[in-house]
Amino acid sequence: QVQLVESGGGLVQPGGSLRLSCAASGNIFSIYVMAWYRQAPGSQRDLVAAVTNGGRTNYADSVKGRFTISRDNAKNTVYLQMNSLKAEDTAVYYCKANAIARDYWGQGTQVTVSS
Repeated sequence: QVQLVESGGGLVQPGGSLRLSCAASGNIFSIYVMAWYRQAPGSQRDLVAAVTNGGRTNYADSVKGRFTISRDNAKNTVYLQMNSLKAEDTAVYYCKANAIARDYWGQGTQVTVSS
């Protein structure tokens, strides 16, 4: 089993920044990819960014150049640094761990970009 706990969401003005954190615990050695997804009201859950155990990253086109995913293996934590935030970035952000046996999801954290 893997447990994921997200933090760092909140309300920010357009153009501002936030950093999300996702702390993993449990059978972390089974994880090979960590990712952030987001889901806006009435929309499907979409990939925002992902990072492999080897450090390879992948981003949605809509966030390239603004968001950065990183991982601290010593802390078993993945981060999503979000800069130049736009209203359309408003969503619930979910952390996901791809593990050998199955995938795991965090509970989600709300990000609201509004003036």
